[in-house]
Amino acid sequence: MRDTRRVALASVFAALHAALYLVSFGLWRNWGIYLEPIEGAILGPKTGFTAASIGALVARMIKPDPFWMFGVIAEPVGVLAAALLAQSKWKPVLTLYIAALLAYFLHPYGQKLPLWTILDVLAAVALIYPAAKIGGTLYAVDFKRLPIKLTLISFICIATDSLIRIFLLIPCGLHSLFFESFDSLQGVFVEAAAWSYTEDLIVVMVSLTVGTPLLLAMFKTGFLRKEGERKR
Repeated sequence: MRDTRRVALASVFAALHAALYLVSFGLWRNWGIYLEPIEGAILGPKTGFTAASIGALVARMIKPDPFWMFGVIAEPVGVLAAALLAQSKWKPVLTLYIAALLAYFLHPYGQKLPLWTILDVLAAVALIYPAAKIGGTLYAVDFKRLPIKLTLISFICIATDSLIRIFLLIPCGLHSLFFESFDSLQGVFVEAAAWSYTEDLIVVMVSLTVGTPLLLAMFKTGFLRKEGERKR
């Protein structure tokens, strides 16, 4: 993708990311998370991370949120994970998961909170390698396999978003800013975990119904190039 196109596309996605945050309601997180896998797949690691960072930050400057630090960090990292897996780079993503989960389970709160609340994150660990390797990179995969690969990437992307928020809340100690006791934290944590499973499903459905047709259209119009075409 040419630099001018990349900058223009990054600007569009940053604006969309912010707009989705501003119009969102319900559930645990904001609607910007539904865009994360598509951002990463189309823009790549550096541009995707930058676009998500700008979009998340601008949105919260327009509409302040007491929990702003979670989204501003987690959303770009989720996009980064999607972009890396789209390029078949699984080691950095797996390293991130191992480090964050190790810190979580070593923390006293992580040992007390119900295990079912992070089952999607644990499932994502097992899917990182298959998501990266199935069909090669997203830009070389057969069109028939594209929905499968994008589904796996999308699930891991949204699980990464959750993982980073959990990491910030528990091991990094941000829980002390919002909760007076473990009991008050546990109540909110369990409720948010229940909603997060619904969000996992929505992200996957958005990627299938919007992301897959969008990627196919961009490949067919030449806006994105298949990997074999890039080498010619």
